[in-house]
Amino acid sequence: MQVPGFEYLEPRNVDQALGMLGEHGAECAVLAGGTDLIVRMKQRLTTPRFLVSLKHLNELNYLREDAGCLHIGAATPLARIIDDETVRTQLPALHAAMAAVGARSIQHVRGTLGGNLCQENRCRFYNQSAFFRSTRQACHKAGGTTCYAREGSDRCRSTCQSDGAPALMALNAQVTLRGAGSERTIPLTELYTAVGDAPLSLHSSELLTDISIPIPAPGCGSAYQRLTFRAAIDYPLASAAAFVNTGDGLIQEARIVVGAIGSGPLFLVTASNGLRGKQVSDDEALSAAAQMAGSSAGAFIVDNLNADMDYRTAMIPVLVSRALNEAIAATGA
Repeated sequence: MQVPGFEYLEPRNVDQALGMLGEHGAECAVLAGGTDLIVRMKQRLTTPRFLVSLKHLNELNYLREDAGCLHIGAATPLARIIDDETVRTQLPALHAAMAAVGARSIQHVRGTLGGNLCQENRCRFYNQSAFFRSTRQACHKAGGTTCYAREGSDRCRSTCQSDGAPALMALNAQVTLRGAGSERTIPLTELYTAVGDAPLSLHSSELLTDISIPIPAPGCGSAYQRLTFRAAIDYPLASAAAFVNTGDGLIQEARIVVGAIGSGPLFLVTASNGLRGKQVSDDEALSAAAQMAGSSAGAFIVDNLNADMDYRTAMIPVLVSRALNEAIAATGA
């Protein structure tokens, strides 16, 4: 399959890139690593008139600590994040999530953190060739009125399969979105709309530039778990991230996030809050939180990935339980 024609734009700095996005708007697509975009262009799932390349925007390739936070530029390669000492030792959920993406060659040459967070939602009925899609009525994500993943659904049920999003959401990350003459910093939770055919709150004239992660204090731990058929290359079929803050043998705070289930990552507030005040060694409480997370997330799952839906549903509490126990182990409690 060939990529459709487009005009290639090579800004030399962020301001130039924002000017191009502001000028061309919805006719533009941002080319970071391209691991998701180029495939979708070949499948004619998107046909932008302009591609704005970030290859020369070295100002968005950084990791730096400031005011108790680790800031990561959106164009930072995944391999650089994986190899960073702060990420490896203090943000194990992020380290595990980045290490799980693709294969090492993709991480080195193509994949970026911003690209992983801003990738399009996926569905086995939508992410197909133009020929395949031409044999049936268009689905919601393609501008139609049908959902093949859930019969009778009045909306798109595509799934967010980012590995980075659940891990960073559990770590309470924020993102900075810049436009020409504008800038806003929002919690990562607000980047995702949970609307399958418009999954990001990112405007067409905006660029994600920075990801800010609070560096955990002593007594905190995090972890990320995913379900896939293969150890590399595959997108997650289900995933779970957990963050815990402990003190005096008790869980002071917990954040449980489930990914690759709904149209956006699911921060499970009730299951998370239920762990506050529990002993770190309270296996019954941890199991109850995992089961509650599974019940809550299971309501969102549909048959839109290449794996049995019942199996994915059954694996949610398993992944959550593993993530919670691994996060607690990382605290040293």
